[in-house]
Formats: sequence, structure tokens, C-alpha cells
Amino acid sequence: MKETAYLFQASLLCLWWVGLAVSPVFFAAFQFEGITGVSFWSFFAADIIFLVLLSIIRAYFLNVLIEFMILGAFGYATVYCWNASLLTSSGYLSSGVMTLGFAYNVFLCFGSTLFRNSSSGLAWNSVKTVVQIICIWILALIVFPYFLLDAFDATVMPSLGMKSVFAVILFLCASLLGLISAYFMVRDGDGTPLPLDQTNKLVVCGPYRYVRNPMAIAGIVQGIAVAVAFASIAIFVYSILGALVWHLVVKPVEERNMLERFGDEFAEYSEKVPCWIPRVK
Repeated sequence: MKETAYLFQASLLCLWWVGLAVSPVFFAAFQFEGITGVSFWSFFAADIIFLVLLSIIRAYFLNVLIEFMILGAFGYATVYCWNASLLTSSGYLSSGVMTLGFAYNVFLCFGSTLFRNSSSGLAWNSVKTVVQIICIWILALIVFPYFLLDAFDATVMPSLGMKSVFAVILFLCASLLGLISAYFMVRDGDGTPLPLDQTNKLVVCGPYRYVRNPMAIAGIVQGIAVAVAFASIAIFVYSILGALVWHLVVKPVEERNMLERFGDEFAEYSEKVPCWIPRVK
């Protein structure tokens, strides 16, 4: 499963550098004011060697040292980007992308150790879930889309019209699905939606009766709704990439963990209930 994740990472990095090479608009979106293009391209060789090639090698050879070398390279690049953003008050998209890449590799290195059962009661789990949802929605649906709009599109309010009405309805429906799913997760799962504070019981009621991952679906649809509202291809691509990362990287680890915890109960549930397309019955 990690093999696919590292190949996916290597492919994205290659596509990113190709985009920088062929599109001036794409290149400009990731620049820091006052830092020349030559300085930016000086990272090309390091990226190819320490991120792309090592990711490909790790995909075919199980080696923890290689994983930590990749993580260290992402960590260095992330700190560099945020320092450059602080000094130039620009390049926030680059800093955001590198932060996501670093978090991605932290999950690849330590994902199996991040899953811990909640030890709190219903009231405290409810509070933690509300805080989690607020933080995730702010980061995923406001902060990062703003970086994308600032880099690729005009950061203006969308014009009123049928498109905006559709986007609002779509966003509200997806948000309601996410909130209802979180409610059943807390009420019947004795935990929270986050792996760091996960449920103690398998939740098979509410939206989970029809699809295995309603909260992931809700988040993806929310991102698409924001893309529709601002007519932003960049935010749409961001939402689709989020879905791919979740499906290829997060879901296998999460479901393996659930199979270990719930055994045949989860195996039977995953056979009967689909992952993405809700069953009608």
C-alpha cells in the first residue's frame, strides 16, 4: 500500500516540475517576491534526487531509512518555504503545498501509530469533534483555497447567479452530511472522527448504513462546491487530488486498522456497504 503512495508522490512531483517548465502562469503562482527564477530552479536537482528518485526506490524496496530521508527532505523544504514566505510576505501557495507534502510523508512514516482509541466520555468527545471540524474546515475550505485563488485566480467574491446558488446548495448539503456523520460517529462510536482519537465501536448506522466513508465524501463535495462558486479549476484539481490521496493512501491504512480492531464485523460490513457510491437498499 505504501508502494502506491510513494509512486503517486513521485508522479505528482514530476507533473509539478513539468507544469513549472511549460506554463508561465503555473510558474508564477509558486514564486516568492524578490527570489529569482534561477534560485527557484536551483532546487530542481535536489527535488529529483531526494524526493522523486528516492520515492520511486522506496516504492519497490522496503527500507525505513529511505522513508526518513524523504521525510527529512520534505521537512527542510517546508521550513525553507515558510521562512521565505515570512521574509517576502509571498509564496504562501508554495509553503502550503510543501506543508501538505510534509504531512503526507509523516503519515507514510508513522501512519500505523497514529490510530488511537478515544478514552473520553460522550460530552468531551462532542466538544473535541466540534473543534476538529472547525479547524479542518477553516484549513481545507478557507485557507488553502484562498492560497489557490490568490495564486491563480482573482480573490473576489463570486457573482450572484444560478451557479452560485447551486454551489451554496451543494456546499450546505455536503456540510450537513459531514455533521450528521460526525454526530453518529460520536454518539454510537464512543470516539471522534480523527484517527488520533478514534471510535471504540464500529459505526454502521446513519449515513454509514449506506456508504462506508460519508465524511470523506462530504469533504470532497465541499471542495468541489467552493470550486464551482469561484469558477476555479485550481480548487477543483485540489479537491480531486484530495480524493485520490484519501483513497490511495489514507483509506488502506484506516481500513487495515479497523479490520484489526473489529475483525469479521468490519469485514462483513465492508463487503455489504460500498466505499464511495451509496447503496440504495
